[in-house]
Amino acid sequence: MTAPNIVVVYADDLGYGDLGCYGGEQGVSPHLDALAASGVRATSWYSNAPVCSPSRAALLTGRHPVNTGVTQILGGARRTPGLPPDQTTLASMLREQGYATGLFGKWHLGVAPEYRPRAHGFDRFFGILAGCVDYYSHIFYWGQAGGTDPVHDLWDDDEEVWRNGEYLTGLITQRAVEFIEQQQDRPFFCYVPYNAPHYPMHAPPEYLERFAQLSPDRQTMCAMIAAMDDGVGEILAALERTGQRDNTIVVFSSDNGPSTETRNWLDGTEDRYYGGTAGGFRGHKGSLFEGGIREPFLISYPDGLPAGTVCDEPAQMSDVVPTVLALAGLPAPEVDGVDVSAVLRGASAAPERSLFWSHAEQLAVRDGDWKLVLDPWLDFDRKLDVDVHLANLAEDPGEQVDLSSAEPAIAEQLTTRVREWYAAQTAAQTPG
Repeated sequence: MTAPNIVVVYADDLGYGDLGCYGGEQGVSPHLDALAASGVRATSWYSNAPVCSPSRAALLTGRHPVNTGVTQILGGARRTPGLPPDQTTLASMLREQGYATGLFGKWHLGVAPEYRPRAHGFDRFFGILAGCVDYYSHIFYWGQAGGTDPVHDLWDDDEEVWRNGEYLTGLITQRAVEFIEQQQDRPFFCYVPYNAPHYPMHAPPEYLERFAQLSPDRQTMCAMIAAMDDGVGEILAALERTGQRDNTIVVFSSDNGPSTETRNWLDGTEDRYYGGTAGGFRGHKGSLFEGGIREPFLISYPDGLPAGTVCDEPAQMSDVVPTVLALAGLPAPEVDGVDVSAVLRGASAAPERSLFWSHAEQLAVRDGDWKLVLDPWLDFDRKLDVDVHLANLAEDPGEQVDLSSAEPAIAEQLTTRVREWYAAQTAAQTPG
């Protein structure tokens, strides 16, 4: 059997409820809705972090962010300026197996040469190295800590290129399609991390016109998602044209939940609704509540997975590496994630395990239906005035009711477990 191709499409700041197949507006995501119908739609799939870079590191390495060096530790300090060169990625694993590898979109795992995509297993790269740019000028305008000047950020491999005036979502799609069409002699891994719908909130007029009936913030958000969805449609059409659709594993997800950052909608008000929706879950980007980390997750592989099924079992983005490699019949290194391919096929229940998270001051653990968050935040600016929040997700998926006082034994047990997990992870990363 010919080794399957692998396409991973990753959105940026997309909420759980932003797609039609997850309860969003109809007509926003017809191609992704069709992808869900052709494969498995997961309802309890989590990012390993509520922000961009650590989530991407986990996706590509199969490891928890704290074990990749790309994370914010307790107290807010960053561990490294990028994904360290000694970290093995899905791209480098597949290239060793003879795959052509390409990345088209947002990297955000380091801008120095030793951290860039081509140092991590990608043969081809087109896109942006940092976190966000103007969609038309491809210039980064937003100062970081200490302040930075505007800088142009669009690259073709290691060469800076200028495509001023061209909408970045379309450029990313174009290059991904070209890469797919060029691969005739060997299997390929095509990683397409769109920067949509991350701020700035830019969308072409023809997409804005589709959603003229919506409020301005939701109109722009839906337009940006629709442009990305059309890009997914073009990628799937390229697979069909080249006769490779049935033998291609296609994964779609997002790095974290919707953003309430002021730059996500420059209206200057206190209203925290900025277009994206977490689908009824509490929290946003930056939070370890469900709204910050539970993500849409679709996987379609006509030759190897059933169509039109729903998987409710909990899993994390770090599971993608071992799962995809198992579906491809390829060996996988030992990583933090686990192979859940049998779960996706409906052949077995999920493995018994707890899911853990760490981000800045927050820690969280899910064990069965119980979810505990320590020092919870709602986003980047709003911290709850509690140290412990315990919820039963089966009864309260929105995490509205804190049960830590009603169930003190469970709260104490999970607090101990998540603190012990975090201490073990950080100790393993400490030299000497």
